[in-house]
Amino acid sequence: MKLLLQEIRRNPLLWLLVFVPIALAAEKLNHEAHTLHFILSVLAILPLAVLLSHATESVAAKTGDSVGGLLNATLGNLTELVIAIAALQAGQYTLVKASVAGAIVTNSLFMLGASFLLGGLRYHVQEFNRVAARFQAGLLFLATIALLIPSAVAEHEALGKAGLNRDLSLALSFLLLVGYALGLWFSLNTHRELFAGTGEEHEAAWPIGLALATLAGVTVLVALVSEVFVGSVQYAATAFGMSPAFVGFIVVALVGAAAEMAAAFSAARKNRLDLSVSIALGSAAQIALFVAPVLVLLSYLIGPTPMDLNFWPGAVAMILFATLTASLVTASGRSAWFVGVLAIMVYLMFATALYLLPPSGAP
Repeated sequence: MKLLLQEIRRNPLLWLLVFVPIALAAEKLNHEAHTLHFILSVLAILPLAVLLSHATESVAAKTGDSVGGLLNATLGNLTELVIAIAALQAGQYTLVKASVAGAIVTNSLFMLGASFLLGGLRYHVQEFNRVAARFQAGLLFLATIALLIPSAVAEHEALGKAGLNRDLSLALSFLLLVGYALGLWFSLNTHRELFAGTGEEHEAAWPIGLALATLAGVTVLVALVSEVFVGSVQYAATAFGMSPAFVGFIVVALVGAAAEMAAAFSAARKNRLDLSVSIALGSAAQIALFVAPVLVLLSYLIGPTPMDLNFWPGAVAMILFATLTASLVTASGRSAWFVGVLAIMVYLMFATALYLLPPSGAP
């Protein structure tokens, strides 16, 4: 606990932790101040993301970058999952699908690109495990194929039996979950030697017990603050003139990935690019192969109607191009700052197009 308090005193960004109780209290005291709730929840999530980053780095120092990246991606994606479940219960399927697609694109382009940029500004050239990066990109490509099929079938569903897309999405969801489980077994068990980091070993900043306790506590707080964020984001979006698709694809994705971004950026600045790449691409793959199918299954239990995997064509195209871009920039196992700029520019092009040309009739 002493180490935790020292870190809070040392890092001014962690002083924003005061907004955690303020955000929770404000939501209870005044339900109608949605824009205020939105701002307070964002300010509360940022310091929690920094704490999660620091604790994950300490765990990764003990377990290795592959497991550390998986752990960070899993805990970080809890935020996206909580936000998506809340939207699922409300029947806001456009927001759910936009947040899923946005999380995949944000992690594989913006988070990866910013990690390359920040690390490249400190180090002339950085290296990372090319095999691990190609493996995660392969998982992403698998998920992209699964999203292409329902979108293509949707145009012809009227000619076939009713509910075809729903049944197809349910079957594909099970296949994606099986593929994700087998991928974990491959990378963490049968071929784990292929995923060893290329960087030097680092000592843990915190003892493993403190790091795990911090991870558990921060994860609970992130979930609580995320509920406040979910309740206010749609109203705030209307006030700021943003479409539901843009909110899910950009705003929810960026806020939901704050914890992973803090860890990935910090690792890149410390020349631990294996951890950064593992977090960025691992999180994107986990969203595509685990979170998306789980949401489809949960929609049968908590949603007003079952949800399918029929994303609007623009979202599928952006996921496909994001996957191809991630594969391209990680192909050599080496990076410099301009490689990060390329990935970020693709992301900004997508964001600009989505803001100026929101999808009409998005499913």
